[in-house]
Amino acid sequence: MPLIPAELSADADESDAQPRRRGRFPGQLSALVNAANQRGDLIGVIRKARENLPGDPAFGDPLSVSGPGGVRAVARAADKLVGDSPSAARELGLGALQVWQAMLERVGKGRGAQEITIMFTDLVAFSSWSLAAGDEVTLDLLRRVAKAIEPPINDRGGQVVKRMGDGVMAVFPSADRAVRAAIAAKENLSAVSVDGYRPQMRLGLHTGSPREIGGDWLGIDVNIAARVMEAGGNGNTMISGATLDALKPETLEELGLGVKPYRRSFFAAPLNGVPEDLRIFRLEAE
Repeated sequence: MPLIPAELSADADESDAQPRRRGRFPGQLSALVNAANQRGDLIGVIRKARENLPGDPAFGDPLSVSGPGGVRAVARAADKLVGDSPSAARELGLGALQVWQAMLERVGKGRGAQEITIMFTDLVAFSSWSLAAGDEVTLDLLRRVAKAIEPPINDRGGQVVKRMGDGVMAVFPSADRAVRAAIAAKENLSAVSVDGYRPQMRLGLHTGSPREIGGDWLGIDVNIAARVMEAGGNGNTMISGATLDALKPETLEELGLGVKPYRRSFFAAPLNGVPEDLRIFRLEAE
């Protein structure tokens, strides 16, 4: 075995140690960043700061990113990269997207050339029921719900844009078709029963001019439609003032329906990301 001179051996040991010493700092920095990223107090500060930014401070919740929209598509992609668990990085990213969405609306980039009516649906208390029912029964229910509510949408010229677990988003060329589809869908749903459980569905309609981009949709009107549905509580059908104004006078009469202004209860949370002058009505059988 050849002998290595002492001075060469020492140099080799020193050179081997240098990369190890240089490699410690990036690792320590990464650990510090990861620790800060998960700090609850830092996350809370960033969330609080988002309330003072332009746009909807609730941007990033399931309603604001699960629907169509270019900014929402980016938010969904970001969730896949950083996950949906609370973190400072996630809040910073959503804050930037929140401002982007607001700026697009301010310069009119979210407005399309054609007026449409947007529908959002959601099953009431679905999550708590599905936990007890189990996956197999839950999937059976979702299939039956889809068979009940989607044909009336398609038959009246609507298009299902996105399925979101226990709900859908759809668009219609007119408010009248959307209302007729909504009533037919809820009538069909009333016949659905799985193991004695009868699902209740809240539904919201809003008429506006979102922009379609490659099958996706962008605009504040999409967010408003989701919030109108959110006001539906335990299974009500809600429409915005814009949708009511767009309806033909005979449509509600033919369906035997009337409207009642929506008033938020004292304990209900306010609707985020909607105009202050938004009017919402509940459809009721006369």
